[in-house]
Amino acid sequence: MRTVLVCGAGGFIGGHLVKKLKKEGAWVRGVDCKEHEFAPSVADEFIVGDLTKQEVVASVLDRPFDEVYQLAADMGGAGYIFTGENDANLMFNSASINLNIIQQAYLQKVKKIFYSSSACIYPLYNQKDPGNPNCAEDSVYPANPDSEYGWEKLFSERLYQAFARNHGMQVRISRFHNVFGPEGTFSGGREKAPAAMCRKVAEAEDGGVIEVWGDGKQTRSFLYIDECLEAVERFMKGSFEGPVNIGSEEMVSLNELAQLVIDISGKKLSIKNIPVSYEGVRGRTSDNRLIKEKLGWAPSRPLREGIEKNYQWVLSQVTQSVSAI
Repeated sequence: MRTVLVCGAGGFIGGHLVKKLKKEGAWVRGVDCKEHEFAPSVADEFIVGDLTKQEVVASVLDRPFDEVYQLAADMGGAGYIFTGENDANLMFNSASINLNIIQQAYLQKVKKIFYSSSACIYPLYNQKDPGNPNCAEDSVYPANPDSEYGWEKLFSERLYQAFARNHGMQVRISRFHNVFGPEGTFSGGREKAPAAMCRKVAEAEDGGVIEVWGDGKQTRSFLYIDECLEAVERFMKGSFEGPVNIGSEEMVSLNELAQLVIDISGKKLSIKNIPVSYEGVRGRTSDNRLIKEKLGWAPSRPLREGIEKNYQWVLSQVTQSVSAI
């Protein structure tokens, strides 16, 4: 039986990944600093532990797993990453996790390790035009990420690549672009744009107003969780090491995203743009030329289909919260 360790199994992508691996018949150990907020883990073993601690990593990565998926990070949406208030934690915690995991994976002779990097590593100077951002994999240098979160991700990419070069490890590095779906954080400050928009619309009274940060002309692309995991599976089965983008090329402005959620809800709501100092880059979308060439993969479903599913889930959570009061 294939043995797998999922680091970050209490998070959104990690929780869904565990479910997929179990359906495929793997034996799975999950680890995170917390249990999953919205669904009990289906991992064969789930360990609550702080992966910034070497002794914790040594205890959970205690055998030569066939695969290790390293998704654990100190992270969040724009309200967490771009304020500057969390920079030390973002860098120290995530770097410590990656240093611990790659060293222990090497010592345990892990067969293959997946590292989830981020689109946040791409340079600011290539993302100033909301209509024409450049996020091709080879555009990352000269480096100038938009946040300390991005700088740490770039460092860790190079860390994993160095271990692959020097120690013959099989490493796969992906750069995720705004993955969303049910069972993801939708409140509290760490939520990302799709979840935040769904929550705002779900909570709004018909005829009301929802707020969108910035002028709403910033562009992004969003990938539904099922498609993300399909790409990860294909990536891990192939020989290509990456780094490679995993995301959607269906780019929308934040105001367009908000209007899409409003349309799905059936409510009549207006959008109010509010100025903020931490809205992030002006434009970002996945460049999928490399993943199409190397893996023959591209998203197969439109953004609306995923947003419909996500809105219904967020709506059910909001309704439950109101009923519980």
